[in-house]
Amino acid sequence: MITDLCVGCTRCVPYCPSGAISIGKDKKAHIDRNKCVECSVCYNNANCPVNAIQLEELEWPRSVREVFATVYKEHKQTNVPGRGTEEMKTNDVTGRFRPGEVGFSVDMGRPGVGVDLKDVEKLTMALAKVGVEFEPLNPLTFLMSDKKTGKLRDDVLSERVHSCIPEFKIREEKFPEVLEVLQRVSKEINSVFSLGICVKVNPDGSVPIMKYLDEHNIYYRPNGKTNIGIGKPAAKF
Repeated sequence: MITDLCVGCTRCVPYCPSGAISIGKDKKAHIDRNKCVECSVCYNNANCPVNAIQLEELEWPRSVREVFATVYKEHKQTNVPGRGTEEMKTNDVTGRFRPGEVGFSVDMGRPGVGVDLKDVEKLTMALAKVGVEFEPLNPLTFLMSDKKTGKLRDDVLSERVHSCIPEFKIREEKFPEVLEVLQRVSKEINSVFSLGICVKVNPDGSVPIMKYLDEHNIYYRPNGKTNIGIGKPAAKF
């Protein structure tokens, strides 16, 4: 929050990634609580000359905003920090993604756009209908009241977060169906997302899903994250 100490210097305004800070008719800075995602960027970086920016003790469910915006915070209710998990980065040890499976990470709300959890629910429920398996260690999964349907808890649906990452996996044959769902829902929500896809490389070095992406003119970056398989103890595939 911004206290009455504010002198209206405007220094904090450009630091807000959500555009939640503005100067009012009283010539002081004010925070739009609906837009604010509790990221603390203004507090940590704007260097307010009069220390007018103060952190609040957040109660549930507003505390959801803070934990999805600051990687060093944990949900008091779940003890899970940050937005997502290590995904495929430790697959050589966890064996999370096995041959014939495709893992997805849907990075919603970045960069600097934010996303309403009601829009996140719209995506997770659509995905659940095609039989995806949500990652149990993902912080967003903890917010689901029903993991089979992708339904989020009703008490968090009015919250807005800087970004979050629904994570799930499917059998390879369902890959086209999931992409169709993602493309459809992307037009129905008031935010943006980028898609990460995780697969185990074939013995000949080829990537199972590349042919489908190429045939359907779906753009992907030439660079990506590669797990080189030196973690110990190694998972058995």
